[in-house]
Amino acid sequence: MMKKLHIARILGMLLLSASAWAQNNEEIAPETKKEKVPETYLDLVLNLVGTNFHYGNSNNALSDYKKAVLGAQVGVSMQAGITPHFSVVSEFYFFMKGAELGVNNPFNGNNNTIRLYTFELPVLARVHLGRFHFNAGPAIAYNFYGTQKIESNTSDLTFGDVSGGFKRWEASVQMGGGYRFQTKRKSILLDVRYNDGLTNISFDREIYNQSLIISLHISKPWKTNPLARKRN
Repeated sequence: MMKKLHIARILGMLLLSASAWAQNNEEIAPETKKEKVPETYLDLVLNLVGTNFHYGNSNNALSDYKKAVLGAQVGVSMQAGITPHFSVVSEFYFFMKGAELGVNNPFNGNNNTIRLYTFELPVLARVHLGRFHFNAGPAIAYNFYGTQKIESNTSDLTFGDVSGGFKRWEASVQMGGGYRFQTKRKSILLDVRYNDGLTNISFDREIYNQSLIISLHISKPWKTNPLARKRN
């Protein structure tokens, strides 16, 4: 857990440094070189995402039995352009997370699949370098429902401080980057992002959510950007 928090702190410092550089670079740029502020847009999130669990100290022992599961991700994404090299991205979506352990695993010996049904809200700082971008930031999630399938028997997960119980709230850090393709009327943004859980979602063992999110955003920018910083 401390290692994850340390990584998150380093990531935050690096992104803040990059953001400060981007804004400072804009301030000292010659007046003749006016760059466009990144687009401000609102579009849909509709993805099929591979998700898995990290089992803390037991992860190595379980590595041969771990299997990713596919989950839907449906919601909205907003990029707010602030300066030519910096924007803020906020998203809200429904997310199906989970993982599978194969037969003979050390936990219970049976084929075991857990699914969590979640609402998630990330807020990311995005640094733009030409058509490339890099983004990172925190996310919070609320697990409102879950199921566990052992062999052919499916049951609801229990949420609360009991044996086998799971936690409703969790925090994670998202990091990644992408590339923007520009057409005459629309912008196509490819974004690849790793979502790493920071908080244990189980009361009686170590379980952290992990996922790799690959998104394709097709958007039409707003005609005016109310969030862009005005220049003299």
